[in-house]
Amino acid sequence: MGIPLHFVAHGDGTPLLALHGWTPDHRLMTGCLEPIFAERPGYRRVYPDLPGMGRTPAPASVASADDIVDALLGFVEEQFGGEPFLLAGESYGGYLARAIVHARPRQVLGLLLICPPGIELDRDKRNVPPRTVLREDPELVAGLSVEEAAHFTEGTVVQSPETLRRFREDIGSGIALADEKAMERIQENWTLRVDPESGAAYERPTLVLTGRQDWAVGYAEQYSLLAHYPRATFVVLDRAGHNLQIEQPTLFGALVLEWLDRVGGSRAESMGEPSAPWR
Repeated sequence: MGIPLHFVAHGDGTPLLALHGWTPDHRLMTGCLEPIFAERPGYRRVYPDLPGMGRTPAPASVASADDIVDALLGFVEEQFGGEPFLLAGESYGGYLARAIVHARPRQVLGLLLICPPGIELDRDKRNVPPRTVLREDPELVAGLSVEEAAHFTEGTVVQSPETLRRFREDIGSGIALADEKAMERIQENWTLRVDPESGAAYERPTLVLTGRQDWAVGYAEQYSLLAHYPRATFVVLDRAGHNLQIEQPTLFGALVLEWLDRVGGSRAESMGEPSAPWR
């Protein structure tokens, strides 16, 4: 596609590509992953803004999910060449990450999916739980603007000063930059032409994190994806919605670190070395 993706990168070592969800920007992923990698050196974390989001433009030629995947595959070639890398995606970014795995299964060392959509992309047809807020803070919400309150409460199960702080820093800051016209154009064709789970199974360490109270993408349909990911750990976290990484940060961090250990152990085994965390 030849679209230059704005990105930030931190650290040195094994590459990791992290893809944010629909309308925020790279800060959604840096906000939840960088504290984890502060404990785990040895990785080069690359965080792009998807087309039409953050500081990456979306020219008229970008009009579908397939166009975004083409841009991402070009970015992978530019940043990593043929070097193996880890891959993470949140929400719609998780859907796009699965497409990258489909395109380059041998190059992706491990896959992390955070609140990804399941088998149904149409929001009106998804199998999702009823909207449930487990911790309400009416006074906190009343102090927000109408627009910010709508975005904050849209997917928040735990309303607190801390989740609001994280929402503002990691999510809301990016939503404000999204190109609404580009979003509307792409959303008309935001289902990929080729099912990411078609073809051979992906047999490397995978982590699928879902929220029990996630009324955006749910948690039930994702289970049906597991046959395609035989090395997947599948987790449903209570007290967590579509922003589970900021509502359950301790469990989120522990599970991501365990995934990194599994990726390292899998690579060591493939090289004939004793299984041990890959640093």
